[in-house]
Amino acid sequence: MPDEQWTDVGSVEELKKKPLREVSFGKTTIAILYKDGSFAAISEVCNHVGGPLGKGTFDGDYVVCPWHYWKFHHKTGQGEPGHEQDQVPSYATKIENGRLHIDLSSVTKQKKQSHKPHSLARPVLRQAGPIRVVGISTTAMTTDHPRYSTSDAMLDAALDHARSALKLETQCVKLRELNFRSCEGFYSKSAQACTWPCSITQMDPTDQLDRVYEAIVHWADVILISTPIRWATPAACITRWSSG
Repeated sequence: MPDEQWTDVGSVEELKKKPLREVSFGKTTIAILYKDGSFAAISEVCNHVGGPLGKGTFDGDYVVCPWHYWKFHHKTGQGEPGHEQDQVPSYATKIENGRLHIDLSSVTKQKKQSHKPHSLARPVLRQAGPIRVVGISTTAMTTDHPRYSTSDAMLDAALDHARSALKLETQCVKLRELNFRSCEGFYSKSAQACTWPCSITQMDPTDQLDRVYEAIVHWADVILISTPIRWATPAACITRWSSG
């Protein structure tokens, strides 16, 4: 074991005022946690894509990363139940003369559970065949009371021409028929927080925007987007797949 490296973090009374905070010692950044009357210290860096745990929130005994909501025990650094093999380093703490100290030499090892890559993360390979055209309809529609849509009609005409006259492969994706979560602004937290595949699709296996990603990233050569003048929720998903 290396020699103890007790480092003064600051006044206990001052540190108590904020249950989660980050402190840096050289190249080491640590999340200081105060819960149930005691202090703990774990690595500031989330195992997922490096989110700042010191800027997260508490969920019971777990710190929730503010980027993509991964959880780590505030004392042991272990992941939530079922994900204990994902563990961020933790450090010993002590209080002396009203000051909090961290032993930098006591750091535990990081553990990263092996995660199977999302199917969308596969290499983009263009298969042989004719040019492929995907049409994306962003038109909102009341399911029980459908109406005529000029933007949909124009898209249908374009795809029909591509298919019948030009002998191209086509498909049409209507966003109103899909269930997906709107963009949650991860990029505004950090450019690193906006991932490919989209973190929402990775977190939520029922998120159907994966069909849009499949069509645009892995299938189409040409993308046609039809959108009405007024923008509604389906049209707003353009933000998600374009930023992702």
